[in-house]
Amino acid sequence: METKKLQLFILLLLFPAFLFAQGTSSIKGKVIDEQTDESLVGATVMIKGTTNGTITDFDGEYLLNNLESGDYTLLVSFVGYNSKEAQVTLSEGEEVVLDFKIATDLIGLDQVIVTGVVNQKSAIESSVSISSLKPKAIEEFGAVTTAEIFKAIPGIHSEATGGEGNANISVRGIPITSGGSKFLQLHEDGLPVMQFGDISFGNADIYLRADYTVARIEAIKGGSASTFASNSPAGIINFISKTGTIEGGSIGTSLGVDYKSFRTDFDYGSPIGNDVSFHVGGFFRQGEGPRKAGYTGNYGGQIKANLTKNFKSGYARVYFKYLNDKAISYMPMPIKGTGTASDPTFESIPGYDALKATLQSPYFQHLTGVDGNGNLRTSNIADGMHPISYAVGAEFSFDLGEGWNVKNRARMAYNKGTFNSPFPVGIGTASDIASGIAGAGFTASYANGANAGTPLSTGELQNLNGNGLLMTIHSFDVEMNSLNNFANDFYITKTFNDKIHLTAGYYKAYQQIDMTWLWQAYVTDVSDNPRLINLTDAGGIARTESGLYAHGVPAWGNCCTRGYDMRYNVDAPYANVGIDVSDKINVEASLRYDFGDVSGYYLNNMQAPVDVNRDGIMSSIDSTTTVLNNANPNPVDYDYSYLSYSVGVNYKIDDNMAVFGRWSVGARANADRLLYSPYITAEGKTLEGLDADEISQAELGFKFKSKNYALNLTSFYALLSEQNSEFDKIFYIDYQSYGLELDGAISFGGFEVAAGATYTKAEIAKSNNPEQEGNSPRRVPDLMYNISPSYRIGGASIGFSVIGTTKVYSQFDNVVVLPGFAYVNAFAGYNITKGLAIRLNVNNLFNTFGITEMEGDAFVDGATNYMRGRPLTGRATNFSIIYNF
Repeated sequence: METKKLQLFILLLLFPAFLFAQGTSSIKGKVIDEQTDESLVGATVMIKGTTNGTITDFDGEYLLNNLESGDYTLLVSFVGYNSKEAQVTLSEGEEVVLDFKIATDLIGLDQVIVTGVVNQKSAIESSVSISSLKPKAIEEFGAVTTAEIFKAIPGIHSEATGGEGNANISVRGIPITSGGSKFLQLHEDGLPVMQFGDISFGNADIYLRADYTVARIEAIKGGSASTFASNSPAGIINFISKTGTIEGGSIGTSLGVDYKSFRTDFDYGSPIGNDVSFHVGGFFRQGEGPRKAGYTGNYGGQIKANLTKNFKSGYARVYFKYLNDKAISYMPMPIKGTGTASDPTFESIPGYDALKATLQSPYFQHLTGVDGNGNLRTSNIADGMHPISYAVGAEFSFDLGEGWNVKNRARMAYNKGTFNSPFPVGIGTASDIASGIAGAGFTASYANGANAGTPLSTGELQNLNGNGLLMTIHSFDVEMNSLNNFANDFYITKTFNDKIHLTAGYYKAYQQIDMTWLWQAYVTDVSDNPRLINLTDAGGIARTESGLYAHGVPAWGNCCTRGYDMRYNVDAPYANVGIDVSDKINVEASLRYDFGDVSGYYLNNMQAPVDVNRDGIMSSIDSTTTVLNNANPNPVDYDYSYLSYSVGVNYKIDDNMAVFGRWSVGARANADRLLYSPYITAEGKTLEGLDADEISQAELGFKFKSKNYALNLTSFYALLSEQNSEFDKIFYIDYQSYGLELDGAISFGGFEVAAGATYTKAEIAKSNNPEQEGNSPRRVPDLMYNISPSYRIGGASIGFSVIGTTKVYSQFDNVVVLPGFAYVNAFAGYNITKGLAIRLNVNNLFNTFGITEMEGDAFVDGATNYMRGRPLTGRATNFSIIYNF
């Protein structure tokens, strides 16, 4: 008997959510889409002012039972829809049927923001500019890669032509001096994927994948991002996962129609009793990719899972992720340029289709060289970008009573991988390239494939592949030995009189950056599947071995055989005060102090004779092998600190309209890109004032929503001071930019138009190269935009997106222009029966030729120029069949 009493006591202690007052009345009904009359699965129905609520089932139905008689206000909410309230009076024993029709929240203004804030409010009540992408919008946008999804976010400039990752991402005219996303952080469930967004060859987007586990993507631009996340003053893009609140899932298979690709996505989640729910999902894929590499360039997948326990006063959650996914990396490609530098025409070179070809080739995969210790090493270009990540995390949030709330997120990620891709260094006539390596009187032949070893005649070289060109290649062969990181974000909030919210928090993080760069130099032809070229000099001495002409990169001063192991410890206390001055006005002010401790070492390189292939012969190539100088490591030991603050005010004119203003000052600590630069002293210290880059930003915005229209309009002004280095190029530049950002939508019946645009005027205010002052930053357009109309009737849907940009300058000198372009993605879908749908997506429908970035090659007006640029990928069509259950 005593045992049963003890069991009952434990059950009551563990599951207080069951201890609601019991009654005999109930409310039931259905929640449906106002425009389509479709049932909404997973909508939340709450009794306002209580924690009593439920969610709709697979038929969109809900039930609130065991209620006492009285007056109630029901609040219905669902991701992507406007919230709705209704009053109901219950008599003893009565069952009331109350259905809800809710309208689409066109741009997410009714959605409660969870990214870059601690005092969570709906977007229309918040003094920040935020955009939200729902899974449906992501699917219809037609992005081939995760990086391309970012183009659908107003204010975000994503150069996503590099493949699945390694995109250059900037915000509102803040330029891309180097690669990655230096001033913007990519998050998963509220914590950064990497502590620094621009780690060389370890960009955060390489370790991030979009799949069916994503509930939505939130992006905050500027605003409070600087004070609620480290190293992200320009914004945060947050991938928010599903949590299995309601039972259901989906499985989908996608096939490339005009390219080789196969992918299966799945997810499933459900409550499992005792207020516990779970969600699991992921994907597996294999295929060549949208460009014709001639081998399987994409292979691997991801699995994510979480388990949530809900309590009456909060929840606790654990999280797991495993990513192991090879993805091909597209570097700049050979491009022909004619006309003038200020008004050029770029197109494919005969024999090389820049829309579909790639530098990767079945004839150029196996690499032989030395490792970081000078030992024989082989690698494979086909491994591409190969991130491997094991991540575990935990999160809890509790209402402690009397206005106290506490929340904590933590995650440990074990990251490693490789980055392997060919990079073009020089493009020229076969005679010029070959004689530059082997001298006059050279002999050239293919190193493998058909007619390998047979000398090519002068006539054959002059007409090789219809272009008569060769190119030199550097193999970007990088070992990401460890990018392990840890993050913990804890904060506690005290609310006074439901008006004043005081928050104090502490962020602790760690990031290791342990890499080895083992680059080599090759020569190939210029063709859709480039082939390696062997060269011998006039004396018959081989100047290449299987197309390799140097164990190193002599064209770049042998800069890039590197090794380093760095540790970054980050601490950041922060505070926020939110004041609800009235029902219409709220004020937010926040402060953050980041300080870090950096230690580690980096290795220079040297030239040494090494019999690389161990054949007992010291060839001319072996005699000057670039190796790491392990005997003389350069120590690094410095501290950094910076202060960030942000103040914002929001005035809610009425339930559908608001204005806001905000001033923010933030910064971003520099990481591995300080190495091998004059910014690090011989003692391993940073030069004073160069350990962090500062951004000051002002914003003024207007938000409006109605049943058929929604608009978020934000004007901005930014000042940026940046120090950076990229392959021995040193940048010390101040920028200023201003502009206007628009996020809007129109909806009538089954017709909807979503649109985003950003107008920017940016210039270089100060530079270590004074001739650049007054110029526009490279690759920052005056206008970038996307317009996405769609139409739904019955079970059918059709639509397209126009994504465009005005011209940009390829470099800071503002000499070579990259013309503006607009391309079209299209989709069509049909619901065959309940839960079963098919969809066709076409990326770059009209094969638009556009260049997103270009190397600093000289352009001679009126001549034919061979340039290196990253073009849009040509048309890629994808067919999917999806079953939701």
